[in-house]
Amino acid sequence: MLRPSEQSPPSGFRAWLHEIIFESDTPAGKAFDVALLWAILLSVLAVMLESVAPIRAQYGAIIRIAEWVFTVLFTLEYVLRLCAVSRPLLYARSFFGLVDLLAVLPSFVSLIFPGAQSLLVVRVLRLLRVFRVLKLVSFLGQAEVLLTALRASRPKITVFLGAVLSTVVIMGSVMYLVEGEANGFDSIPRGMYWAIVTMTTVGFGDITPKTVAGQFIASVLMIMGYGVLAVPTGIVSVELAAASRHGINPEACPGCGAEGHDVDAVHCKFCGTRL
Repeated sequence: MLRPSEQSPPSGFRAWLHEIIFESDTPAGKAFDVALLWAILLSVLAVMLESVAPIRAQYGAIIRIAEWVFTVLFTLEYVLRLCAVSRPLLYARSFFGLVDLLAVLPSFVSLIFPGAQSLLVVRVLRLLRVFRVLKLVSFLGQAEVLLTALRASRPKITVFLGAVLSTVVIMGSVMYLVEGEANGFDSIPRGMYWAIVTMTTVGFGDITPKTVAGQFIASVLMIMGYGVLAVPTGIVSVELAAASRHGINPEACPGCGAEGHDVDAVHCKFCGTRL
C-alpha cells in the first residue's frame, strides 16, 4: 500500500473530470465554472424571491420547481467532484466540500421540515470560486493567508474569550446584586446579557443601571470594552504578518481538491498527492 507521500494524481477519465471541474485553465474548465456561477446566482435569487409574499403567491410553484432543478444539478455536480479526486473523503471534509454539501441538503430537509429551503442561501458561499475563475490569484493567496492567521490565533483567542466569559459572568452577577429586579436585572443571565452588550460597546439601552454603584460599574465595563475590541485584533494582526511572509500556490490538489499550498510544494499537505 502506498504511503500518503507516494500518492499519485488521478489519471484517465478522472484526470479529465478533475481538469474541467477543479481547474479553469482550459476552455471547458472555464465554461463549466462560469455556468456554475450563473447557476448559483440564479438559485440564490430564486430563494430570495420566494421569501416575498406577493411573488410567492403568484409564482410559488414555478420557483419551487426551479429550486429543485438547481438542487438536482448541484447534487450531480457534488457527486462528480467526489469522483474527480482520488481522495474523496478528504474533499468532502474540506471547506468547499462541506459548502457543496450544505448547498443541497436544505432542499431534502425541507421535505421533512417545511421552510428549511430558505437555508439554501448558503449557496452564496460557493461564489468564492469566482476568484479562481477570474484568475485573481492574489485574492486566493490572501484568503489563504487570512485563514492561516486565524488558525494560528485560535489558542490565544480561545484563552481570551474564556477570560471575557468569566468577566461577563462575574459582572452579570454583581449587577444582579447591586441593581436587583426593581431596575430590570431580574436574574444573573439577564445581568450577563447586559454585560455582553456593554462590553461590546453596542449599548441597546433596554436595560440600564439606575443606582450610583451600578452606573460606576457600568462605566468601568465600558472602558474595558475598548480593550475587548483591541486584543483579538492585535493577536490576529501578529499572526497575519507572520503568515504573509510565505507565498501561496492556488493550484487545486488532484487528490482531495484542496488549495492554498506553498509555492514550492511538490505534494499536497493534506493528502500527499503529487501536485
